[in-house]
This record gives sequence, C-alpha cells and structure tokens, in this order.
Amino acid sequence: MNLNVDIHNLHLKNPVMTASGTYGYGKQYSDFYDPSLLGGIVLKGTTGQPREGNAYPRMAETPSGMLNAVGLQNIGVEAFCKEMYPTIEHLDTNIIVNVSGSSIGEYCDVAAQIDALPNVPAIELNISCPNVKKGGMGFGTNPEMAAEVVAAVRKVYGKTLIVKLTPNVTSIVEIAKAAEGAGADALSLINTVLGMAVDVKRRKPVLSTVTGGLSGPCVKPIAVRCVWQVAKAVGVPVIGLGGIATADDALEFLMAGARAVQVGTANFVNPMAPVDIVAGLARYCEENNIADINEIIGII
Repeated sequence: MNLNVDIHNLHLKNPVMTASGTYGYGKQYSDFYDPSLLGGIVLKGTTGQPREGNAYPRMAETPSGMLNAVGLQNIGVEAFCKEMYPTIEHLDTNIIVNVSGSSIGEYCDVAAQIDALPNVPAIELNISCPNVKKGGMGFGTNPEMAAEVVAAVRKVYGKTLIVKLTPNVTSIVEIAKAAEGAGADALSLINTVLGMAVDVKRRKPVLSTVTGGLSGPCVKPIAVRCVWQVAKAVGVPVIGLGGIATADDALEFLMAGARAVQVGTANFVNPMAPVDIVAGLARYCEENNIADINEIIGII
C-alpha cells in the first residue's frame, strides 16, 4: 500500500511526523530508531538569540497528559545553523525547523537564516508567541496580527511555510483563514491548550509560571474538532496534532481532514511511538484493502 502524502512541496514517505518541543533536534532519538523512517521531523522552537527558558518546575504530569512551561529553551538560530544543522542535514526525511519570536523582526530574521540551509525544506511558524510591542498578546490569537507576521515571513522565506495555530481562541477557523490569506502553504494544529494545576499540599501552583500548555491524550477531542473545522474551511493542507499516541489516534485526524500528523507528548512515554504508528497505519490499510492512505483523508 502507498503511505506517501504531500504537504505543498514536501513529499512525505508516510504521514507521520514529530511535534516540536518533544523531539529535540532529532539526534536524541537516534538511539531508538532512524529518524529517516518518518515522513518528517519538526525540531524544537528556534529563536533569534539563545534562551534559557523558564524557571523550574516547568513540567508536570496531569491525568492523561502533561503541562509544560519550558519557555522555548534553545541554542538560538546562529548556533543551530553552525553547530546543529551539520549533524542532522544527512537525514533522509523532511527536516522542519519550528521558528519562534517575540517580534515580527525576530521571526523574519530567524526564517531568513533557516531559508539558506539547503536540506531544510520547510519551517513551522509558531505564532503563539507574544508580541512584545503589543502588550504580550500572542500573534496567533488575533487574525490581523496572525496575517501580519505570516505575510512578513512570506516575503523573506521562499520554501514551504507551515503555520502552527493555537486553540486558545474563540474561532480557530478565523485565524486559519487569515494565515492562509497571508501566504501560509500549510497549517499545523493544535498547539497546547492553556491550563493550570495547583499543589494542594503546598497551596501553590505546580508550575513556576502558574499556567502552562496542556498536551497529551486529554486534548485529542479538541484537536480533532479543530482539524475537522479548519480542513473544511481552507484550501491548504492541514497537519494534525494533539494527543496522538497510536495508529487509531492518527487515523482519527486523517479521516477528519489532516494530510499528516505529528506525534508529541507520546514520545516521552514511548520513544518508539512514531514508528509504531507508521507500522499501525500500514496494517490498517492492509486489513481494510486500502491501496493508498490518501483514500481515507478527509472522509468525515
């Protein structure tokens, strides 16, 4: 059976990718399996300057999921290009860099530097970051701001531009349409859901930042709903993520309209989850006489 899917100009050998922030720079999982077995890997968020991230504690387990407030800890775009990229450019898969920033200028600077790397065919623009010039509001929570940053990056970035959407909005479809109209080639959704946990013994928030991003199986119904809504409303490919741990989870997203999926929190529980899902999709197609995985995409 054929598991190949296309995301704009990206040709994926299968629809399974990894989610940013859960897969490091790809090297961390090479002890378990060859990342080239996947359709693509999305590297951790990269910013203009190195970031130490938030103070500890910044991760906490929750029922059927986890909260995180890591705060985009990363080595910065210059170190990534000079030190990290040479160690992973040989991988036979789509290497996608997640790009973050606190201003439009920072987004554009990072995107332009990544654009120069020959073996990175796409970036994933994380527009959930706050705009420091507009009161800390996330770019992705306002259609006009989303369109503004996407359009600016589009001018300096010539390869496949994926925009990652936040579910922490009234209408994710409105944001999706704004990003598409500004030049996005594809959309990935959802980012984490804003959450909070309290340590009742200490009578304090569990996270140092009080609130954080909720991910894992507990958010999957929200994510599937968002993918279904957005896939019907836009003309660009949609990549689904949020609580995917098994092949059946991935199939839900594909049937709801996603052309590919990303595996995130499950990597912390089962490092083999992405390749297990690839094998599970192949079994499902074989057992159900499906010659091409594309036959089931968007059937809901």
